[in-house]
Amino acid sequence: MTVILTKIDETATTTDMPTDAVVTYTTGINAPGGPVEFLMLRLDCTFDADPCLADISNLVSSMRVICNGEPAFDFRAGSTDDENNAPGRLGVFLNAIGGRFYEVPGGTTTREAYFAIPIGRQMPNAVNRWEIITGWASAKASSSISSGKLEWWLRTNTAMSQQTTVISPTSFTHTANAIEMVTVKIPQNIPGTVAGILIQNDDFADAYGNQGIRVNALSEFGVEVGMWRFWNGDLANGILYADPATTTRQTIAVAANGTLFLPLFNLAGGSDVVLQVNSTTGTTRTYTPVIVAPVNARAGPEQTQTARVKGSPTQAIVSRAEN
Repeated sequence: MTVILTKIDETATTTDMPTDAVVTYTTGINAPGGPVEFLMLRLDCTFDADPCLADISNLVSSMRVICNGEPAFDFRAGSTDDENNAPGRLGVFLNAIGGRFYEVPGGTTTREAYFAIPIGRQMPNAVNRWEIITGWASAKASSSISSGKLEWWLRTNTAMSQQTTVISPTSFTHTANAIEMVTVKIPQNIPGTVAGILIQNDDFADAYGNQGIRVNALSEFGVEVGMWRFWNGDLANGILYADPATTTRQTIAVAANGTLFLPLFNLAGGSDVVLQVNSTTGTTRTYTPVIVAPVNARAGPEQTQTARVKGSPTQAIVSRAEN
């Protein structure tokens, strides 16, 4: 088993970084091949003032990754707010599906954060092309970027076992005090099973009724949101995020209001996923599926480490629901 970390790009151009205005950062990168388990972003930025109340992932409004012309990851935040004193949505999502997001605690005007996006693709032994489009929401007033850098890395791993595809979300405008059927579209041209669905509100409130969410393929009953957070591991202190007021550790949370990940335990069948959703207020939600498929990683260089590190989004999702 071989794990290799490779830096594929670095920029110190401040117009690519979050600031007190909306920014779209687009980059195209040529990179080597191999079994790419994660695409990683390292952010190290200094601002004129504290850019947001909690972790920097609160400022990610979208992130889209395309490798060799194939969409691999399409995240769109249902809402962003620099005053949200809670975990950011992209950070919660990555940690739920076997990726990683952590920020160095105690950062205020200086922020250092790490995003690991699960990819799980055997890239050809040739020049490969990564197209990455990141949307930064506006930071707090007077917190313009002063200096910094953004680094993109690949972690290749010959022990990776799954390909991960985060597809474009299905949106649905809900009616207050109603139970409504939501059909989450699953593309037929992407092989694999549905590991889970990320649900986001258009604000930072849950707004679910007592019947919660029923996944027709999993249950004949509505499941309250607290039970979904029990199964997805959130209630077991499953959410960690950086609070600038805390300098020595990550802050623990058991929920990120307005954000909910439904583990579907690799739902097979190749068809759309049908939900029954009970809402207490009118709101627009997005439903983002995560599709996983087996992949055989090929051997790496001759020099190898001896510790075996398994990369599996399914294992990460299911382990949070197990005892």
